[in-house]
Order: sequence, then C-alpha cells, then structure tokens
Amino acid sequence: MKKQRIALGCDHAGFEYKEFIKKNLEEAGYELKDFGTYSTDSVDYPDFVHPLSNAIEKNEFDIGVLFCGSANGVAITANKHSGIRAAIAWKNELASLARQHNNANVLCIPARFVSRDEALSFVQTFLATPFEGGRHTNRVNKIAIHS
Repeated sequence: MKKQRIALGCDHAGFEYKEFIKKNLEEAGYELKDFGTYSTDSVDYPDFVHPLSNAIEKNEFDIGVLFCGSANGVAITANKHSGIRAAIAWKNELASLARQHNNANVLCIPARFVSRDEALSFVQTFLATPFEGGRHTNRVNKIAIHS
C-alpha cells in the first residue's frame, strides 16, 4: 500500500512537536512537506494553515497534521476550507474516530496538553485508520456547504 503524502504545519507553540513528528515520519519513509513555521518565534497560525489546507484541497497531499497550543486555532482555520475536515485529538480514540466516522483529512494536536510521545501515537493512529464508509458516507457528504 502506498504511504500517504503528509503536509505538516504549526505555530510557535507547536514547533517542537512538529519537528519531532517530522523526524519520525521521515524515518518511516513518508513523503512530507513542512509548511512551517520554522522556529519558536511568535507567528500567526493562519499564515501556515491556509497554504497547507490549499495543498490538501488540490490533492497535492493526502493528510495534514497541524500543531498549536490548544489546536483550536489551527482547526478552525483549516475548517474554513470546504475540502478540509480537520479534527482535534488529545486521545488515540479521537484520532481513530475522526478517520473512521468523519473521514478527517487533517489532524490537529494541542501541543500544550499532550506529550510528544502521545502526539506521535495520535498521528500513527490517524494514518493507520481507514474511513469506515457505510452509514458515515452520507453524513460526511453533507459536511461541505454547497452554494
């Protein structure tokens, strides 16, 4: 099975977590793109989330992983894009259910509330969990607003 193409992004609060996850995913052979930020200097997360979300909408990447302090800001921003289904996870079960039931394509992790090892576990779970389809398909199809 072909490994997913993964887009990574963060703000300053999630920088160290992004770097840790990036290293682990590179070692596992995933194709990655780092959309930034590239340091712990204070930044505005939408400047990184919008380009990452655009790339996923264009099918340049399969999955996105975003990090910020609470994960709320990056999730809200990503979900402004009609082709994005971003979910916040602070437990493995949430990462799994986001994929199984919601076909989430962006995982948002609250760096100030979980350990790096927990974050890695959430990412691994998210990547390994398929969308169940079935009764969930119709629900997921109703998420995007159609004009």
